[in-house]
Amino acid sequence: MVSGKKIKELSAYVRKMANGEEVYDIRDNKEGAFSILKSDIYKLAQRLLEQAAVLNEEKAALKDILYDISHQLKTPLTSLTVMADLLETDGLPPEKRSEFLANLQTGLSRMDWLVKSLLKIARLDSGEETLKGETVNIRDIVNFAASALMPVIKAKNQLFTADIDDYLTVVCDTNWTAEALSNILKNACEHTPEGGTITACAGESPLCVWISITDSGEGIDKADIPHLFKRFYKGKSAKGSAGIGLAMSLSVMQKQNGDIEVKTEKGNGSVFTLKFYK
Repeated sequence: MVSGKKIKELSAYVRKMANGEEVYDIRDNKEGAFSILKSDIYKLAQRLLEQAAVLNEEKAALKDILYDISHQLKTPLTSLTVMADLLETDGLPPEKRSEFLANLQTGLSRMDWLVKSLLKIARLDSGEETLKGETVNIRDIVNFAASALMPVIKAKNQLFTADIDDYLTVVCDTNWTAEALSNILKNACEHTPEGGTITACAGESPLCVWISITDSGEGIDKADIPHLFKRFYKGKSAKGSAGIGLAMSLSVMQKQNGDIEVKTEKGNGSVFTLKFYK
């Protein structure tokens, strides 16, 4: 027979648990239904505490993300506001008006890209976007990813080559993998000087199928390497980057049981390798 005192003690314990207070271990080594109940309640308390800790971490992460997003949007918004105010200046010369309108259009395009990129990351993070698994030709997907960047590559007089065997294939989501590759190629283009080279190659091992993007750029500072794929991180040679592209690429690869490795040497270019594990 369980005494009223023990029931009151257990009831007080449950109230502390419900209030989110830290609870002590009430388990004992005795036999009987009451001891089993105490053990189950303690396990429940530990599970609730663990879930509360996870929720607090997610809340803190969400707060940081919202802060970062607002910071990313603040600068272009301020610039757009300044341009709009300048366009209202009386007697503004036609050439200056054209210049300010061009800057306004550039700023709006950047804002559009930034918002779309943030929405893509949000869909990936929330699990709303389900990545497909289909067999695709690697040369085709690399050329598809590079096609949107070719005007910029040509403008910088860079040479892009895809040294990939026709028979190589990989199982992945075509559109999202092209997005990941495009971000890597964009990074290579931005950090490679005029007249430089960007090369894509691919291969297969017993462990994985891989695609590498090699550039003849300035390389990456050692201090930046551990942070390259952190969202909104800007290294010493970021060159106006929002710090989203590489983070998105890694997220896409991880959702396909893959990874991205980087080999770089300051002054001697970089190699980004996307690995699709079997």
